[in-house]
Amino acid sequence: MQPNYDKFPVIRVRGFEEACFAGWDAIAEEIRQKLPDTTQSKAVVVVEFYHGVYGQEIRNALVNALQPALVLEAEQSYYPESRIDELAFPDVTDDRIFGFMTRLTIGRYFDPGKLDAARQQLQSREKGLVLVCGVGAAHLAERWDVLAYADMARWEIQQRMRRQEVANLGASNFREDPARQYKRAYFVDWRICDRIKKQLLPRCDYLLDTNKPRQPKMINGEALWAGLRQAIRRPFRVAPFFDPGPWGGQWMKEVCGLNPSAPNYAWCFDCVPEENSLLLGFGDDVVEIPALNLVFFHPEELLGGSVYARFGPEFPIRFDFLDTMDGGNLSLQVHPLTEYIQEHFGMHYTQDESYYILDAKDGAFVYLGLKEGICKDAMAEALEAAQNGGAPFDAEQFVEKWPAKKHDHFLIPAGTVHCSGKDSMVLEVSATPYIFTFKLWDWGRLGLDGKPRPINIEHGKNVIQWKRDTSWVRQNLINRIEPVAEGKGWREEKTGLHELEFIETRRHWFTQKVDHHTGNGVNVLNLVEGREVIVESPDAAFEPFIVHYAETFIVPAAVGPYSIRPFGESEGEECATIKAYVRT
Repeated sequence: MQPNYDKFPVIRVRGFEEACFAGWDAIAEEIRQKLPDTTQSKAVVVVEFYHGVYGQEIRNALVNALQPALVLEAEQSYYPESRIDELAFPDVTDDRIFGFMTRLTIGRYFDPGKLDAARQQLQSREKGLVLVCGVGAAHLAERWDVLAYADMARWEIQQRMRRQEVANLGASNFREDPARQYKRAYFVDWRICDRIKKQLLPRCDYLLDTNKPRQPKMINGEALWAGLRQAIRRPFRVAPFFDPGPWGGQWMKEVCGLNPSAPNYAWCFDCVPEENSLLLGFGDDVVEIPALNLVFFHPEELLGGSVYARFGPEFPIRFDFLDTMDGGNLSLQVHPLTEYIQEHFGMHYTQDESYYILDAKDGAFVYLGLKEGICKDAMAEALEAAQNGGAPFDAEQFVEKWPAKKHDHFLIPAGTVHCSGKDSMVLEVSATPYIFTFKLWDWGRLGLDGKPRPINIEHGKNVIQWKRDTSWVRQNLINRIEPVAEGKGWREEKTGLHELEFIETRRHWFTQKVDHHTGNGVNVLNLVEGREVIVESPDAAFEPFIVHYAETFIVPAAVGPYSIRPFGESEGEECATIKAYVRT
């Protein structure tokens, strides 16, 4: 059967079919039309960069097309790299994986003397075109005639880091370990750039998409905000991305239509708005923007009033795939408790999660919780010995192992030791801060880079809840499925999560239409059974939205009522969705 999973879900922006300017010539001409006569007066064009753009490509293209009389690059007014490293270090730390959410702003990176000199250059010019660009360009210029914002998808930034094509903000560390680069970007660079974005994007004349090198696209502010407004009033999907791993499997290749010659695919980030993109369609053109833009600028309509009040402009629910079909075990791991993540990393909430089994082979299993009566000191010593080159850690001596089959649901509140075994396909339903995983044992493997993967036994020992043993897990964390309601052609079940977790999940089985309501909170759903369903509005408030097997989709709080029914190839068959929302 041919895969029908949509890897490039586009939100068509109605009424703005001609709004995209594609290619540097068209972009430059549009900007030029907005400028005063530069033979008689000065005109300032500011292009603010997000971290990770190919700055030289953007600068060269605009210089060639616009022929400015003066070019100012924000980075030239920064402190020396050594000073920026000193500023960032308290948040970057010397740990390979973990840091602290920074409170730095871009103004801290500028050398006051260099900044004053650059501003004097700008102010003293009486006529001609001035181009100011870089991260912090608007901070340098202060005033402008045209402001363009060069945005960038975080997944693309990571690919550029792996190819040694971009460095960290204010640094020249192109050849540093990509994991360390990513860590610094996650804790520092992106937080600084997000603060700039929140201030500037509402004031921008244009948004520039350069995610594809030498294929730039630009839309004006009106088109951008129209796209976000239309997205917030309908179900939508973010653009998924896929990544290999040392334990990766083969299931997603077939179901999601991926490259069959790739060694494996381990992860699919199917709904992680912190990292995923939105694809906005303007006629035949597609513009890629970070999904976070929707979270930042329409938080209440997206999340709902109570969720927004609790979390602020953050998307608290994550859906992703973990594919171990014909692969290997994940690392044995544990996530920090809320108090621990607040104290050590500056996060407001932690990574509670669950494993929903989309598919499994015979013999599939999940490690979850500890064996009854184990000695925690003995387990810690065995982990440390294995990490230091001693005997491999005997997981089954200390950690309970449970059989796993399709549609099982394992609940994993923070502090619970866990690991998905080989030959299963996991839909991970969890809270968002995914970087905070304390690996305890990785089965003696190397990462895809040929280096040992980071192990965090000390952090892990500090958060493991040692009383979560076999009997406790059996009673509290495995298939806690309860009937909720039923009607003609449908039934609803509560599948979790644990009372310690803030996410509620509901599963609906249906052969006919099922009515839903967001209840003033964002809903995230995945089609876990059936080839195809259709999501509809009872009052035609949004266009019918088709969802395929294994696709995750978001229903913003502002949508209110909606329904789901089998469609196309699935008409007359039983389908199922899993829905997650924040408990209120």
